[in-house]
Amino acid sequence: MQTFIDIGVNLMHPSFNKDREQVVKQAEEAGVSTLIITGTDASSSVDACAYASLYPEKLYSTAGVHPHDAKTWNDAAEETVRKLAQEDCVLAIGECGLDYNRNFSPPLVQRRCFERQIGLAEELSLPLFVHERDAFADVAALLRANRHNSAVVIHCFTGTAQELEEYLELGCYIGITGWICDERRGRHLLALVKNIPPDRLMLETDAPFLLPRTLSVKVAAGRNEPRFLPHIADFIASHLNKDPQLLVEETHGATCHFFGIDPAAPVHF
Repeated sequence: MQTFIDIGVNLMHPSFNKDREQVVKQAEEAGVSTLIITGTDASSSVDACAYASLYPEKLYSTAGVHPHDAKTWNDAAEETVRKLAQEDCVLAIGECGLDYNRNFSPPLVQRRCFERQIGLAEELSLPLFVHERDAFADVAALLRANRHNSAVVIHCFTGTAQELEEYLELGCYIGITGWICDERRGRHLLALVKNIPPDRLMLETDAPFLLPRTLSVKVAAGRNEPRFLPHIADFIASHLNKDPQLLVEETHGATCHFFGIDPAAPVHF
């Protein structure tokens, strides 16, 4: 029986400082055997790599600068990301991309930062872990202009049918989170997930964010955790009229292929 891979966990978030090891253990007990820890700036990418290194072939990480933090991008940050990318546990450049919903960094600064990280992924032959919110046209344009060989996953996809179609035409993989469980804003994803080819769909929690609203258990402080990934998978499988275990097998295979993870690697902590 295949186990789950959570492709996006903000495990170095302060909300996990008191029980990080317990969170990892409970994820494994729930069948989520592999976690990819998200790096969102130079500092968090260093921390993510250091923690992932404690659990070889079990935990992995990304290295990059989120669009919110694009204003922190400089030569030193770029060198940090480049150096981290040499580590065995670092599987992708990111979380990078564009976010025009909040514009915590100016759009022009975001675009320059994203373009440089696309270049790094090309240089280092690594995939891109991409964040996009209210910025589809520019993300697509920058990928078309600068990306040639790197694989791309659109993390936490929440867009339209047309945007999904164009991302798929660009060869992108699609990450789906518990947003799909939110009847207020994720309902449209129930139809769109049917359009994602099985070999391009990946699952993620984006913990501690995006706690699935369909959970039957109460969670203190509303903190999402990787142990809830099976709930998201079951929810998706039910709307695809698909055996949940088949969905696990398909997403596991797609994820291993995308990130270069050995599907036969150990799965117990």
